[in-house]
Amino acid sequence: MMETAKRFASAFAPSAQATGAKPDTAFAEISTDPSYLPELRGYLDSLLQARERIRSAADLDDWARAEAMPSDEEITRLRQLIRRAEHDLSQLGEADRHQITQAVEAVRATRHAVHLGMPAIRPPMPATLQEGLA
Repeated sequence: MMETAKRFASAFAPSAQATGAKPDTAFAEISTDPSYLPELRGYLDSLLQARERIRSAADLDDWARAEAMPSDEEITRLRQLIRRAEHDLSQLGEADRHQITQAVEAVRATRHAVHLGMPAIRPPMPATLQEGLA
């Protein structure tokens, strides 16, 4: 049980969505966290859709196509990370998988309810309003 908890401890890190970043496919400790699987799958889908749109665009210059095209390496790494997370989950016993599923649901609900991004700074009050308050 402790090994399972250690393996999935990163579930409590801020999500890529909360920080405004793309899911980082270079760091397995974040991206194999099962609570990030929906974001990883969504990111993979968006890369595949972008690749198809770019391939079907007839009026793009070669340099623009090359710059906009998601790399095959990134798509491959993302697929590997998703498979690794799914494999890790499939290796768990039923009780551990149930506990992980409950923890993932709690973490995802918290991420949805709690904004972990940068605090917003209000724009300055217009001069006409400031005069009215004085």
